[in-house]
Amino acid sequence: MAADKDLVITEGSGKKKKLVIVAAVVVALLLAGAAYLFLFSDQNKSDSGTEGTSASKSAESVKAMTGSALYVPLPRPFVFNVPGSARDRMVQIKVQLLVRGKENEVLAMRHIPLIEGSLLETFSASNADDLSAPLGREALKNEALANLQQELLEVVGSVVVDEILFTGFVMQ
Repeated sequence: MAADKDLVITEGSGKKKKLVIVAAVVVALLLAGAAYLFLFSDQNKSDSGTEGTSASKSAESVKAMTGSALYVPLPRPFVFNVPGSARDRMVQIKVQLLVRGKENEVLAMRHIPLIEGSLLETFSASNADDLSAPLGREALKNEALANLQQELLEVVGSVVVDEILFTGFVMQ
């Protein structure tokens, strides 16, 4: 008798599993269809009206002016000593540059030695007490960006780097 109950439970649970799977597939198909209609019905509406085309043209022109965001990793981390109130510290900073558009990426890659020199000059002028606080690191990043943009403006004639990103920061 116990074997008969196990058999019945097993047969019923198999049917339940199949029913749950079929229901999940149906729900997934319905959601996919709704998402398709939602996405492509909005695109057709904006393409057919004059307001939609002017909005899409302005969005494209803004994107063309700014360009896509590209990241230029610098080949070596910056390693330098900074003075502190208690003792001198050694700092290692890994940097990537945010540039907009392929043209600025090529310019940044071409001027890596100038970029490294400018950043190292700014970094090594800081002190350990400022770098130990997050606001001090942010101030250093902003100062380095301003100095770098000024130097590149003198050499290239345009602003190449939009932002400096610290991808690694170690202070001993």
